[in-house]
Amino acid sequence: MIAWDDFRLVQAVAQTRSLVGAADLLGVNHSTVFRRLGALESQLGTRLFERARTGYAPTPTGEEMVRLAERMAEEIVSVERRITGQDLRPSGELRVTTNDTLMVHLLTPIFASFRRAYPEIQLDVVVSNQSLSLTKRDADVAVRASDRPGDTLVGRRMAAIAWGVYGRADALGGVPFDPTQMRLHDWVGFAENLSVIRPAKWLRERAGEGRIVYRVNTVLGLAEAAAAGIGLAVLPCFIGSVTPGLVRLAGPEPDMESGLWLVTHPDLRTTARVRAFMDHAGREISRRRALIEGKEEAPSELLA
Repeated sequence: MIAWDDFRLVQAVAQTRSLVGAADLLGVNHSTVFRRLGALESQLGTRLFERARTGYAPTPTGEEMVRLAERMAEEIVSVERRITGQDLRPSGELRVTTNDTLMVHLLTPIFASFRRAYPEIQLDVVVSNQSLSLTKRDADVAVRASDRPGDTLVGRRMAAIAWGVYGRADALGGVPFDPTQMRLHDWVGFAENLSVIRPAKWLRERAGEGRIVYRVNTVLGLAEAAAAGIGLAVLPCFIGSVTPGLVRLAGPEPDMESGLWLVTHPDLRTTARVRAFMDHAGREISRRRALIEGKEEAPSELLA
């Protein structure tokens, strides 16, 4: 008999395409994933993954296990809902806070699918580029782009937000981008309120203040400015890859990377509606992890 945890293991490796990513997703050590996957392949007498250039790719047998895992998860959720009963279904108002960039380019389809799954929960989404206090109950759940989401909060780091250099396809006149010659180009940059984030520092150090010809106080406006031909820009890969007219010229650049966190207050983590959202958003963000981490372009089904 194959245990449910083994199906979850295979599903996590397939989603993240790496043992380290699967370990993060499952909350275990990398060595545990390596050992369990090896034991499962020995038990089945067949390989479940092949190590490809882009990471761990499932074999036909592995793909079949992933499909089974997805169906099993759906059945488990269905049974749990029936056992819990209609009166105990997650319901009420849930306040979620995030910034404008994540709201527009990542979270809206996730909010839509959550509403379809939990029609008795009313979402109150607070968009703010300042971190609202979950301790003061300004919000119940936060989706944050940060390296330090809050020491008193609980949740998990869902992905690394990769950044790269983007511009119009004709921006360089057909000449390949040279990272050692950044001071020869016009750049779209960050206003003072964003000057402390890692991509802003990275750009200043390499391009110089004098080459930043246009500044904007939200990441949301960078892609549009670059697409309009004002200059090159450093952008999160999940934005640059879906912005019409832009192409990636370099990256992802590790020095600009930040974390994507899904967090709540410890006192709220067992609340039904909070738990439902954390589980749902966690699954959906995990499906988009390769896009967020700059490892692939956006599949069309993730944009709907």
